[in-house]
Amino acid sequence: MSCVFCRIVQGAEPARSVHEDEHTVAFLDLAQATRGHTLVVPRVHHRDLGDIPLDTAERVMRAAVEVSRRLTGALGAAGVNLWHASGETAWQSAFHFHFHVVPRYADGDRTPPWTEVEQPVEFLAGMARSIRAWRIEM
Repeated sequence: MSCVFCRIVQGAEPARSVHEDEHTVAFLDLAQATRGHTLVVPRVHHRDLGDIPLDTAERVMRAAVEVSRRLTGALGAAGVNLWHASGETAWQSAFHFHFHVVPRYADGDRTPPWTEVEQPVEFLAGMARSIRAWRIEM
């Protein structure tokens, strides 16, 4: 089994769990972006947003909400960033769907991952039409 998150879920790889239920596991990230940085993963392997069933995604999100509440309460974080990456170009490095729940303690403890570039409303209107027209299978 090559997926480290699958090994963690099965107990074959050590992890410091902060939350578990029948559908999800949440554990402290070895590379702490801030104190309490936690990963929330489904127990069943799904590669990314394109692969995960909607009901499983909902369960992972519910666990992320619970974990964020635990982190702000237990560690006194002033806020939380919820981060997800799907695909290598989006910086996904572990190919098992997961959320990063990153507690925030001060404005300067992390920098934003991108620079915003405002676009003309006409450009956005055309893009919105294209997105709405695209049909997906669920």
